[in-house]
Amino acid sequence: MAFQHILVPIDGSETAYAAVDQAVQLAKTFNGKITVVQVMTLDPYIAAEYITAAQTNDLIERARTAIQQNLDEAKKRFETAGVQVDTQLLEGQVVNTEIAKAAKTLGADLIVIGSHGRTGFKKFFLGSVAQSILGQSDVPVLVVRGQA
Repeated sequence: MAFQHILVPIDGSETAYAAVDQAVQLAKTFNGKITVVQVMTLDPYIAAEYITAAQTNDLIERARTAIQQNLDEAKKRFETAGVQVDTQLLEGQVVNTEIAKAAKTLGADLIVIGSHGRTGFKKFFLGSVAQSILGQSDVPVLVVRGQA
């Protein structure tokens, strides 16, 4: 199976960059293109004016700037490796839902995502975006385990 369009969700962590490195190899092998995404989660109480009236606030703008820096860093890594890449800042309330939606909308045929490899209570309380995407997406998912 050739993967022509690979979606790589990031969060700025070293684990995410492990997924970026894996996606570079896959894109080179299959001559595929990459779309890197990061989700800006919007708390409905904090972002009510932003969501309903297209107004913004300082907290949202700082988050947007930090996410854009993460996307720019990932883009630089792909471009340095000679891989075609696009970036998108996604917005929503549930990270895994936005990633699964983006994979479908963009026509991705593979999602490459990093996982912190949490287990037990940490996984229970912190959740697992990778695990949720596995259950929610129709697109194949490659989970890259980060360094422990």
